Amino acid sequence: MSGSLSYHAGLAAEEQVAIDYRRRGHDVVARRWRGKAGEIDLICAGSDGIVFVEVKKSRSHARAADSLRTAQIARLLTAAQEYLATCPQGLATPVRFDIAVIDAVGRIRIVENALVDP
Repeated sequence: MSGSLSYHAGLAAEEQVAIDYRRRGHDVVARRWRGKAGEIDLICAGSDGIVFVEVKKSRSHARAADSLRTAQIARLLTAAQEYLATCPQGLATPVRFDIAVIDAVGRIRIVENALVDP
């Protein structure tokens, strides 16, 4: 995909996921939040705390999930710590990390607590 096409496809995917989270009762408090460590696609708030969401789009859900790399996860975790420093409870804020994958026809699959150790 060309740079511009990828950028706009990413925005559209993030919008689809934001709509899905709102349907689930979450508020979308930030999109493409950028800190010194990197960017967080979506930050949502719900009754259970803050949800950091990484959005991936590809031809299939499996391919989208496979595109998440270790370095990207590390940047996401560091950026989340940076964001939490701005919250009243700081690092004691209840959080979860979700991965939202979207396939070529627009089906969304959300993996809640995707970055939790087994």
